[in-house]
Amino acid sequence: MLRGLDLRLERGATAIVGPSGAGKSTLLRLLNRLADPDAGAVRFRGEDLRSLDVLELRRRACLVPQLPAPLPGTVALNVGAGPSMAGRAADVPHALALAGLDERFADRDVERLSVGEQQRVMLARALALEPDVLLLDEPTAALDEQAKAGVERTLLDLERRLGLSTILVTHEREQARRLATRTVEMRAGRAVETA
Repeated sequence: MLRGLDLRLERGATAIVGPSGAGKSTLLRLLNRLADPDAGAVRFRGEDLRSLDVLELRRRACLVPQLPAPLPGTVALNVGAGPSMAGRAADVPHALALAGLDERFADRDVERLSVGEQQRVMLARALALEPDVLLLDEPTAALDEQAKAGVERTLLDLERRLGLSTILVTHEREQARRLATRTVEMRAGRAVETA
C-alpha cells in the first residue's frame, strides 16, 4: 500500500529500490492502470491516467513482468500480440534484435526457451509496441548471472539507441546504479529518498 506518495518521474532511467513490501510493484501497477489509486491522481505527461484509454496507455507504458508470462506458441506470435491487438503488424526481427535475440528465434516455441530467453521475448513483446516508457518489474530476478548481465547490457543499449525511458523496480542497489541515472527509495509505501 502506498501512503501519501508525491513523486515525479522524469524521462530517462529511474530505479525504484527498497525491501519487499515497500510498494515498488504497486507503484508500477498504478503507472499502467493494473490498479487505480484510492485517492489522489497518477498523471502521465500531465494527464490523469483515468482519463486515458487503458489499452492505449499500456501500449505507451509497457510492463515487463518479473516472471516471463509468454503466450502459448511461437516467439513471433508473442512479439506480434500487442501490435496485432492495436490493428498493426509487428516488425518481429527488429523487436527481437532490440531485445538481444537473433531473428531465428521467431519460429521457436516459447515453452522450449530458457527463462532468460523468455524474459528477452517479454522485452521484445513490449518493444514491438514502440512504447514511450518501459516498466520493468525485477526483470532479472529469475536469471543466472550471465543472462542477467546480458539483459542489463540490452537495457543500457536501448536507452542509448532509442532514448527510451525506463522505470526499473529492483532489490539490488548495484543494479540500480548500473542501469539508472536516478534512484527512488521506497519504504513502507513512501518514497523516502531520491538521488
